[in-house]
Amino acid sequence: MLLRPIDAIFVHPKQRVYVVYYRGELWQLPRMKIDDRSWQNKRLYTDDSSGLYLSIHQAISDPILSQKLRTLNLPVAVHGSTLPRFEAWWETHGFKWLKDKLMKGQSPLAAHQASVKSIDSQPISSSNVSPAEIGESNHTGNQGDVPAIKKDVFAEMLAELTDEVLHQPL
Repeated sequence: MLLRPIDAIFVHPKQRVYVVYYRGELWQLPRMKIDDRSWQNKRLYTDDSSGLYLSIHQAISDPILSQKLRTLNLPVAVHGSTLPRFEAWWETHGFKWLKDKLMKGQSPLAAHQASVKSIDSQPISSSNVSPAEIGESNHTGNQGDVPAIKKDVFAEMLAELTDEVLHQPL
């Protein structure tokens, strides 16, 4: 059974570059910055992948790039894993982990987690909030400098991911 391809950020500590695992392919960014400009200048990663380690920081702060790369807020247990070990974990446990998060009403998106932390002054317990409520909460309240449209994108991404995972034909 094919699982949904995952987007994940890896680091090559010796070469000091980010490598993005994007839908099953590895793309090297030209510099140690993850933004849309770097993504536009990416190149296919052809070096040995055994030196790649899963980054502990999966959230992308660039709003344009975070819409293209749907990185997940992965469990701490897989942070720092090598690429082969991560792929084995994803193949074995990834879909169940993702489905469990969505069934509990928690957002697995790293971009969504980062936006909630930086936008909301009072933390919301995501275990008590459904994905629909997350989208609704994005339209209300005093949000300061951040427009509601930016947060709406993350709610749409979450809704799309939820639909993909929970309604996937077996």
